[in-house]
Amino acid sequence: MEKHEEKSQEDMVKEAVEDAKKAANEAKAEDGCEEADAQDTEALEGEEEKAGAEDGDAEDGENDQKSGKKFFGKKNKKDKKDEKIDELTDRLTRQMAEFDNFRKRTDKEKSQMYEIGAKDIIDKILPVVDNFERGLGAVKEEEKEDPFIQGMEKVYKQLMTTLESAGVKPIEAVGQEFNPDFHNAVMHVEDENFGENIVAEEFQKGYMYRDSVVRHSMVKVAN
Repeated sequence: MEKHEEKSQEDMVKEAVEDAKKAANEAKAEDGCEEADAQDTEALEGEEEKAGAEDGDAEDGENDQKSGKKFFGKKNKKDKKDEKIDELTDRLTRQMAEFDNFRKRTDKEKSQMYEIGAKDIIDKILPVVDNFERGLGAVKEEEKEDPFIQGMEKVYKQLMTTLESAGVKPIEAVGQEFNPDFHNAVMHVEDENFGENIVAEEFQKGYMYRDSVVRHSMVKVAN
């Protein structure tokens, strides 16, 4: 009886030990699951923080890019050296334009002065031409074969050829319609042989130098 009771007590102790081990194992298993859950939670939180950091970096990059665009897009102020170069270049361009205008104006004035001088000389030569014409016009027909008269005619022709080569030409008058720009009317006559306002007679021949009148024709106008 005492042995049977002792065995029962030993069995009870073993069972208690086994229950304690089992309880310990279960507690350990539960602790392991909680630790794994905690690790998973920490991992998720780490990934979220990493993603947030990447988003922040991306946003910072966009801000930097925008600020960079503003920085590079802003027009840089010219330094004093470039401003001085631009100023001197503009001044040189203006002076060249002024010099070109001065040269053109001077050339035009020279041309006008030359024309005025030429017209003055021609105006002084025309009386000589008039005297040649009057003298040759007074020569009788039988005297035209005289060597002196022939020599005078040659001098006259040479003089007129020289004037013509210089741009001098006589103004047409007789039979032309009266034009105050070329003709100077000193007499008026009624003549049925002429039309209205037609030059009937020329008293003094007029001349032009190039496109300007040196001397107007002195004429008589009919009707």
